[in-house]
Amino acid sequence: MTEQVQAIKLNDGRTIPQIGLGVFRAEEGDETYNAVKWALENGYRHIDTAMYYFNEESVGRAIRDSGIAREDIFVTTKLWNDDVRAGKTREALEGSLQRLGLDYVDLYLIHWPAEGREKAWAEMEKLQQEGKIRSIGVSNFNPHHLEELAKTATVTPAVDQIESNPYFQNQDVVDYCQQHGIQVEAWSPLGGSKQTNMREDETVQRIAEAHGKTPTQVIIRWHLQRGLIVLPKSTHEEYIKENIDVLDFELNDEEMAAMKGLERGTRTGSDPDDFDF
Repeated sequence: MTEQVQAIKLNDGRTIPQIGLGVFRAEEGDETYNAVKWALENGYRHIDTAMYYFNEESVGRAIRDSGIAREDIFVTTKLWNDDVRAGKTREALEGSLQRLGLDYVDLYLIHWPAEGREKAWAEMEKLQQEGKIRSIGVSNFNPHHLEELAKTATVTPAVDQIESNPYFQNQDVVDYCQQHGIQVEAWSPLGGSKQTNMREDETVQRIAEAHGKTPTQVIIRWHLQRGLIVLPKSTHEEYIKENIDVLDFELNDEEMAAMKGLERGTRTGSDPDDFDF
């Protein structure tokens, strides 16, 4: 892979690589370390973790061992619900920085719209001013959560990381964010356990065959052409390579429309308006 992943401009003037490695459910230790190592060796410059993934130490170690300059790697972590509710935003960030072994993170997200999110956001604004966070954003926020936050916030979220894949496109949230200058990141971009394997979908396979690409690459390419930041998760070197090898082809208008037609309205994750954790 010789082409470089495009960087998208955030509303705060910073940029974010449009493809990142997600490490949800990657085990602390060799599994996470190797995934991040392979990703960085294969051109990724964006790593997405969270306190609740319990693998920040391995992420940080792989980043340090990579030999790549810190400023060339975009690192995201997240504020967990318990800390939002307890008003421990600053303590939580300090813990993440310590585990990561970093002086700052490029993006810090409120993981879910838990009670206390407005207070947490106000503290994140202060931490951004102090330089411990470069950009601040949210995850799993629906439009009404964003509208509520806007009433007290002085900084607009740079991103909203949401579930989005061909069978659950979440297009109303995508549209709202894009209309308000908030970039959208897709988690579970290839679907999840509650959905049938969309890589076996006849439409996806037909498009893949037309381009000489894999179904996975077609789905990732579709996300990119929707203007989303995509975070495919893998702990296998061959799939990590496959997931970023999507820069040498494009889906045409007919193929994009066919992908849009796959919508089934089936979530694989929790509903932001009804979660109990």
